[in-house]
Amino acid sequence: MKKLILIRHAKSSWKHNVIDHERPLNDRGASDVKLVAKHLIKEQFDPDLVLVSDATRTKLTAETFISTLNLDRKKVEYLHDLYDFSGYDLVRVIKACESTVDNLMVFGHNHAITSFVNTYGSKYIENVPTCGVVIMVYDIESWSDLKQGRTVKTVFPRDLK
Repeated sequence: MKKLILIRHAKSSWKHNVIDHERPLNDRGASDVKLVAKHLIKEQFDPDLVLVSDATRTKLTAETFISTLNLDRKKVEYLHDLYDFSGYDLVRVIKACESTVDNLMVFGHNHAITSFVNTYGSKYIENVPTCGVVIMVYDIESWSDLKQGRTVKTVFPRDLK
């Protein structure tokens, strides 16, 4: 049995004169990520691996989750391949994970996240919002055998306000 915790980066700021990859979080994004991360403390996540897009907004989102949930920083990897909007690289990265990884946490971007949850989950979600969390489980032995699984939980900032 494999568990996947997918997290879309929090709301980013467009007011800075930087390339897309370097955009930081805006005030609402910073607030939402704290709200969602604190809400998830009770889940007691213990991921075997945490994969994070190397975009600034995604790293900042992940940093708040990592510190709030007290995750082991030695299990965190930053990947440029997760700076993906189509979903092809997201699927490829997940399928490439070692079989020893049972609990996987991934921080990424839309449209890739929404496309993934609607292809590999059991619940249709029109749009995973910024800082949205979707937890899915799969009855597989290896990530390379990824197939449709079961969506077991969603946590969106709007549901906590």
